[in-house]
Amino acid sequence: MGCRLYFSLPIRTILVGKTRENPYIEAMNELKDLRATPLVEARQTMQTPPSSAMDGPRAGGAPRIPVMVPIRSLGANHRDRIAAHLIRLEPRDRYLRFGYAASDEHIRRYTDGLDFERDEIFGIYNRKLELIAMAHLAYPAEKTYDSCAEFGVSVLKSARGRGFGARLFERAAMHARNDGITQMFIHALSENTAMLKIAKRAGAIVQRDGAEAEAHLILPAATLDSQITEIVHEQMAQVDYRMKAQAQQFRNILAALQKARCADDSSRR
Repeated sequence: MGCRLYFSLPIRTILVGKTRENPYIEAMNELKDLRATPLVEARQTMQTPPSSAMDGPRAGGAPRIPVMVPIRSLGANHRDRIAAHLIRLEPRDRYLRFGYAASDEHIRRYTDGLDFERDEIFGIYNRKLELIAMAHLAYPAEKTYDSCAEFGVSVLKSARGRGFGARLFERAAMHARNDGITQMFIHALSENTAMLKIAKRAGAIVQRDGAEAEAHLILPAATLDSQITEIVHEQMAQVDYRMKAQAQQFRNILAALQKARCADDSSRR
């Protein structure tokens, strides 16, 4: 018997004095279809695409169909996985991410100091529930600069070449504009060409000052479309994470049963 997964999307209706056609009916119908999709098929739909399916034109000039990468918000319960992700970064990647040769102790202090109530953390998990890419959208502590936010990203070496950094930047920018942020900043080393390239492609202005560089992007005001889009993306990412968690539990059960069976066979010999 196939297993079906259901979830509900919170919808807030705003009346403005007259009835008008809902422009998001098509998107809502797609979500309705997803609710009726068997677990295996839904998992295939939400599966993280390979690098060949991400960006850029196909051979022959035909454009590629955009594939949604499940990016979810991370809370304080993900703190240990965030630390594990950053510790797995190679020395060169740590240097580019933090601007200095960060040790394991530096990384633990960084993760222990993350303010999940003020800032936003986004992550991409693989099928083994390993955090392979994450972004930190840091809000200023002083209310004088409450219309600005700083972006930082890290991607494991094994997950590069799939456009995850750019997708995390887009996800953070969407959340920032919906949260009333007007400018997003990136402070990076000048040699961090991958990060600066992502910022330039998004339309950011990059200024270099010796070994350091700063990029800032002016964000448009939030719209109903951007808000609905963020809700849909977060719901889809939550579904993807739950499916991966269920699959991981199932694999663990099978491994335990196999281990017990092997032990039983050995005792009979």
